[in-house]
Amino acid sequence: MLHYMPSDHIALPQRPGLQDVVVQFFRHHSITEPVLVPAVAEPLLVIVLAGSAIVEERTLGGEWESALVHVGDFYLTNTAEPYEMRWQTQGCDSFEVLHLYLAYTLVEQAAHDLLGSSAASVIFRDVSGARDELVQMLAEHLRLELVDRHEPSPLFVRSLAQALTIHLVRTYRDANATTKPGNALQAYKLRRVIDLMNQHLAEVFSLDVLAEAVQLSEYHFSRLFKRATGLSPSQYFIRLRIARARQLLLDTDRSVIDIGLEVGYSSPSHFSQVFRREVGVTPSAYRDPAQR
Repeated sequence: MLHYMPSDHIALPQRPGLQDVVVQFFRHHSITEPVLVPAVAEPLLVIVLAGSAIVEERTLGGEWESALVHVGDFYLTNTAEPYEMRWQTQGCDSFEVLHLYLAYTLVEQAAHDLLGSSAASVIFRDVSGARDELVQMLAEHLRLELVDRHEPSPLFVRSLAQALTIHLVRTYRDANATTKPGNALQAYKLRRVIDLMNQHLAEVFSLDVLAEAVQLSEYHFSRLFKRATGLSPSQYFIRLRIARARQLLLDTDRSVIDIGLEVGYSSPSHFSQVFRREVGVTPSAYRDPAQR
């Protein structure tokens, strides 16, 4: 989900006051290129808002596992490893999915409210394909506020997220869990770094600029980033460059040289070499399958 997505992906800009609520919304007919679900500090809630689809998931480098999901189905996980997902719609025009990361500040506030000052760190039960009317209603209101309103209210969004978090702690807390949340990159920091990468694809990769943006040392940032995505920051940056190049090759008639320059490669041969390594074919062959 943090790679470049096709044009019908609805990108939700990170707004001031919402760093503890990271929301990503997908509206697609089908996805063949896997979406990366990172392993970050926050628990992840995924809910299907419209349509039905065969959803496939796998750990990085693992085997695909599939399930049929419908509107209203939701998943709750404390993912410790990054994984990939893709989907094929079933008998519907579009498939809408909301991914919501709730910061542990919200979870801890909810736990304190419900369980008192002695509440331990909350770990949620893994929930797969469940249905919950309140979860569905609150998620839909989040979608309406963030997607349909020109100027969404951070206060209203945070209030909805607080209500949702309280319900999740009340209903889906694992009372027997003793493991505390591990040392992981926070979702809003990962979002900030990837936004920064996308804004500077034509420029030289700079680890120190990215680490400074999230107020971490270069070593600590690199370690947490790789734990979250399965890739080093420089490898992920290359993937973003190539994903952008792939989109331009398919959606425009700009020259291969021009596209290579836009994503930071002044040498056409170097661009072709990197593209072939990442995609398996040259840029020209990717644009025109007849050349393969």
